[in-house]
Amino acid sequence: MSNLKILVGCKRVIDFTVKVRVNAQKTAVETANVKHSLNPFDEIAIEEAIRLKEKLGGDVVKEIIAVTCGPSKSQEQLRTALAMGADRAIHVEVSDESYPKLQPLGVAKLLKAIVEKEKPNLVILGKQAIDDDASQTGQMLAGLLNWPQATFASKIDINGESLKVTREVDGGLETIGSKLPSVITTDLRLNEPRFATLPNIMKARKKPLTKFTPQDLNVDITPRLETISVTDPPTRKGGGKVDSVDDLISKLKSAGAL
Repeated sequence: MSNLKILVGCKRVIDFTVKVRVNAQKTAVETANVKHSLNPFDEIAIEEAIRLKEKLGGDVVKEIIAVTCGPSKSQEQLRTALAMGADRAIHVEVSDESYPKLQPLGVAKLLKAIVEKEKPNLVILGKQAIDDDASQTGQMLAGLLNWPQATFASKIDINGESLKVTREVDGGLETIGSKLPSVITTDLRLNEPRFATLPNIMKARKKPLTKFTPQDLNVDITPRLETISVTDPPTRKGGGKVDSVDDLISKLKSAGAL
């Protein structure tokens, strides 16, 4: 297939090196003054799109479009994707008040609207975001579009309009074949994302970035679920020592373990 257009999802998440804390209101985790970065699985998705373009050539892969749904600061992650090699970016800007309540179904609906506008042949998303670990957006998007899907991909091959995806399962490897257009979600072992070089970071500033709002796309992102409260896990108590096997058996009996 010539003129292949690839849409890649990019999500702004708390950096994986940060120790997450619950906010004072017990409504969510603390995000103020916390380092954020591009979701690692989405980095893998961007890298794979770039590798497909390098492998198949610019005559086959027409362009790579990075898209995110999030607050204004999410543009930082789009610029990272552009610096890695995406051709242009789309930002569906969600207000700071609405973003914490944005759920996978809402994101899938926004992405569906972008797909209908841009007409890509392939959508590649990270299998999950490391903040909510929902692992739902790709599957919901495929359902809304009525497209075939291949989740948790560890290898991707495209030949014309045919797509072959290898994925890891409990018993070994599973190979899925489908036709384009399709939705793919990426697993950890698919590739090792490249670092954005300084010249490419500078070039990324000049690459086009288009903004939309959910209202522009006529998409309702009202949450279907409500978070009642968020609390830290209980502190684990330290273990104890016993002097003999008899003492161990006695303690186990008193604890109801025997």
